[in-house]
Amino acid sequence: MATMLSTKEAAKFLNVNEKMVYTLVAEKGLPATKITGKWLFPKHLVEQWVEINTVNYPQPLQSDVNYQKLLIITGSNDVLLSHTISLFNKQFPEYIAVFGNLGSMGGLRALRQSQCHIAASHLLQENEDQYNFKAVESELNETPAIVNFCQREQGLILAKGNPKAVKAVADLGKKGIRIANRALGTGTRLLLDLELKKAKLNSQKIQGYQNELPSHLDVGLEVSSGNADVAPGIRIVAHLLGLDFLPLRWERFDLLIPKGRFFEKGVQLFLGLMHDQKFKSLFPPNSGYKLETSGKVVFPDG
Repeated sequence: MATMLSTKEAAKFLNVNEKMVYTLVAEKGLPATKITGKWLFPKHLVEQWVEINTVNYPQPLQSDVNYQKLLIITGSNDVLLSHTISLFNKQFPEYIAVFGNLGSMGGLRALRQSQCHIAASHLLQENEDQYNFKAVESELNETPAIVNFCQREQGLILAKGNPKAVKAVADLGKKGIRIANRALGTGTRLLLDLELKKAKLNSQKIQGYQNELPSHLDVGLEVSSGNADVAPGIRIVAHLLGLDFLPLRWERFDLLIPKGRFFEKGVQLFLGLMHDQKFKSLFPPNSGYKLETSGKVVFPDG
């Protein structure tokens, strides 16, 4: 829960008297809430309010970086996305595309705070029929453009030959099976937790459940090295590392773009790559990707 300041604490924090705090609430929009007749002030929002109302800034250092040529992509980690960013940087050397691996939820938060141009997300909805729409509705103030990047196959990455004979998610509850996991806020972790719930497994009793790693390749390497028997992940990682794979579902992996940035040249050049044969040839067929809908705008049902 956020740290809450009393009126007295807020006054001390802002170095003003308590009467001035009430004036700032009424006239200057100081963030506050009234509970049981008393004002409370979320500390992090008070700090943001101070930053927003700062007038005098130090002169920025001179830089040779042209930030108008910088394309920032955040959110969910994906092998094809990484290769596409490299392809973008090679084909358009006047631009620099960079990626921040924050997980799907982290990407949405970065989008909300205007910290990126594009967020990659694959958050499965409760109805298990759609992705991202409900998360966008709850996390963002304004609905972005949603463009499909790819369809990709999610499942369980298994040791070569599947020596532990894992045939279903329910087998993760067997004694002696160790897993490597993805972090909270990632779509892959959300899917695993949903499947564990359907299998009526207590996740806390699964060995390695707390072993959280930042990327699909990282969990794949844990399985490849023998440090784990199973890991939730995408087929392409099993394909690249020569591991076995138990498919669970195909998912829609989308790019979320603020409508105000959608027609920026860098964004359009990146989206245009999805219609380029070089993009479609990055990985062979049957490697865990479907690209028929890549580059198409998707809409909520109904």
